[in-house]
Amino acid sequence: MSTNKPTSDIEILQAFAKDATKHMAFEWLLNTYQQKTYWHIRRMVISHDDTDDVLQNTMIKVWENLHQFKGNAKLYTWIYRIATNEALNFLNKKKQHQNIEDTSPELLVHLNTTGYFNGNSVELKLQQAIINLPEKQRLVFNLKYFDNMKYEDMSEVLETSVGALKASYHHAVKKIETYLSVH
Repeated sequence: MSTNKPTSDIEILQAFAKDATKHMAFEWLLNTYQQKTYWHIRRMVISHDDTDDVLQNTMIKVWENLHQFKGNAKLYTWIYRIATNEALNFLNKKKQHQNIEDTSPELLVHLNTTGYFNGNSVELKLQQAIINLPEKQRLVFNLKYFDNMKYEDMSEVLETSVGALKASYHHAVKKIETYLSVH
């Protein structure tokens, strides 16, 4: 194993398994997956500061559990599953702490004030429509639309059947179309 960037997840995992290269392997993993994971979380929690907190928790869990990764899934879907769970746990804690049932109004406020996007009013309306989706549909829509994730990979991340994911995506698209036609 050279100190050059690995060409595969297998090389990352092999390097992580050795004490001498564990830290370097984790750095490779961060260089490979941190930005994609950041944006996956950001689309869920909207706020940059909240995203940083959730991403840090995600990467701590990845560090602590990577030695248990069996390779039954792709490494990035395993990381996305952890990130998704951390983001959903964060949103649920926020609901409990604020004694609310829906975080959408707060997410909309963050969307309008945090510089989440640098686009035009059409992009803002799309983001507003996405935030107004139920949590699961928002998650599925984001994974498919922004991450271009295959349904099979989504199934690994969300532990849901491909058919259910296709239905969630279809419903999300219809709700977004309706929202955009009204607003």
